[in-house]
Amino acid sequence: MTEAIALIDCDNFYVSCERVFAPGLLGRPVVVLSNNDGCVISRSEEAKRLGIRMGAPYFENRRVIEEQGVAVRSSNYELYADMSRRVMCALREFTPEVDIYSIDEAFVALDGGRSFEEQGVEIKKKVKGWTGIPVSVGIARTKTLAKVAARHARNSPETRGVLDLTDDATRTAVLEATKVGEVWGIGPSYAKMLKESGIDTALKLRDADRRWVRRRMTIVGSRIVEELRGVRCLPLEQCPRPKRSVTCSRSFGELTGSLEDLRDAVALYTERAAERLRRGRLAASVVTVFILTDRFGAGPQYGNSVTYELASPTDITGELTWWAQRGLTRVYRRGYLYKKAGVMLNGLRPAEELSMRTHGDEHFERARRAMQTVDALNRRFGRGTIRHGLPRSPDGRWPTKALMRSPRYTTCLKEVLRVA
Repeated sequence: MTEAIALIDCDNFYVSCERVFAPGLLGRPVVVLSNNDGCVISRSEEAKRLGIRMGAPYFENRRVIEEQGVAVRSSNYELYADMSRRVMCALREFTPEVDIYSIDEAFVALDGGRSFEEQGVEIKKKVKGWTGIPVSVGIARTKTLAKVAARHARNSPETRGVLDLTDDATRTAVLEATKVGEVWGIGPSYAKMLKESGIDTALKLRDADRRWVRRRMTIVGSRIVEELRGVRCLPLEQCPRPKRSVTCSRSFGELTGSLEDLRDAVALYTERAAERLRRGRLAASVVTVFILTDRFGAGPQYGNSVTYELASPTDITGELTWWAQRGLTRVYRRGYLYKKAGVMLNGLRPAEELSMRTHGDEHFERARRAMQTVDALNRRFGRGTIRHGLPRSPDGRWPTKALMRSPRYTTCLKEVLRVA
């Protein structure tokens, strides 16, 4: 059995990715914005100290950003995803038991051959050296405790970014200093209920009656209590969890009432979703397309969606696009200005399980081979090198705004960093 579990948490991940390729941002307050440069989704420690809140609209912070010289970047998800892959590859150099939890977090197994803290320090040092990304390392007997440890390591300078909670005294002190709402799995409603019942710290939750917790918070709550007590209820999952759906949607840079703009957007989103399908070796049997107006706008409101169940699951961009465009035609209404569109692919199954088709099987197999070639070329020369058709309105208003996006240094040949 694994001796301990370490949570590797990338510090202010999106900001850290930007700093890897722009050392001039080190020591400066930096924020990264969401799609369309709308809200703050990542902040450096310097920006946090200026009072810039997570999720706050950019326009609300514009004055302090300009007065304090805060560096602003549009989100660059392609770069962040590639940097995440590099971090996870670095972690696998330490152990094959890596459970990827999110783009910037992963659980890893630690053995008892040497001090857990020494192993955590080594991981932190080498991940930073190999990728440029700083991380916090929380070590404990369970995943829930490792999350508590990583949070405390990140926010407590005296830990130097690594905290081992396998020691009883240290664990008790940290749990006492942790608010109950900061425990992994405790949402706002549960946190409120627990506080009203006198349980306001992680330590009090650990020591609460398990049967009472189960009655009030179901079996999920009782598992959290057991995890806080050091009883492992959540094992490491080395195999990625199978996707249940793939969704690609964006808010537009500007409102549009044009069906042609919406067609271009839906075509692009379907193409991206199909790429993700093939990357995961999956095929979809259900296609949903939706469009929405701006619910915060003053104009007339409208939103609608349509779903199609396919007779034969597919991972072919052309087939999925045909259904998505058909759905868009059904839900589109003139006289509205649309803010968002999206495509959802459900009913996923392994692509290798696709059965022979009664009609057009030879054409289907040729199309799948063509998709493999397209994906290989796009991986080599950058996403979008080969597209499924051409947009009818390349200068339309639907593309997402990214006025301050940094180059895609690691995934686009045209934007690779050059050293003079």
